[in-house]
Amino acid sequence: MSVSRRELMRWQFDLTWSLFEYHLDRLRPEDFLWEPGPHCWTVRQAADGSWVPDWAETEPDPVPVPTIAWVSWHIGWWWSVAADHLWGRTPRERTAITWPGEGDATVAWLRDLRADWLAALERLDDRELDAPARFPWPNDPQYTVAHMIGWVNAELMKNVAEIGQLRLLRDRQPGH
Repeated sequence: MSVSRRELMRWQFDLTWSLFEYHLDRLRPEDFLWEPGPHCWTVRQAADGSWVPDWAETEPDPVPVPTIAWVSWHIGWWWSVAADHLWGRTPRERTAITWPGEGDATVAWLRDLRADWLAALERLDDRELDAPARFPWPNDPQYTVAHMIGWVNAELMKNVAEIGQLRLLRDRQPGH
C-alpha cells in the first residue's frame, strides 16, 4: 500500500491532535495561568482587557518555564501565521495574535485553528506542496510547503507535550 505525502502528513497531524484533545478536554480555567516555578513566561491582562504574552526578541538564559496560557498563545501565533501563508493571506504580526483568555475561549480558538488548517491542507496539490515555503524560513528556498507542514506537525507535537506535562504537574500539586 502506497501512502501519499499529504496522507502521511495528515495522519501525523491527526495523531498529534488526538493527543491534544485528551488534554483539551481536561483543562480547567485555573490551569491556564498556573505558574509552575519562579521564572515563568505567561500572558498578562492589559488595562484594555486584552492579554499580552511575555516576550523577548532574544531567547533569555535561562529559558523561562511557560504557563499553559503562554504555550496556547504561542500555538495560536505560529499556527495562525503558518495558515496565513497556506491561504495566501498577508501574514499577521506576532503582536496581532491575541490570546482569548482562560478556559473554553482558548480551547475553541485552538479547535478553530485546526479546522482552518485542515481546510487549507485539503486544497493543496503536489505542485503546491513542492513550492518554496516563506515561513518559518523566509529566505531559504530549499524548504518547501511540505517542509512547513512537517514543521507545524512537529511544533504542535512539542507544544501538546508541554501543555500535557504542565496540566499533569498542576493536577498533582498538594491541595489541588
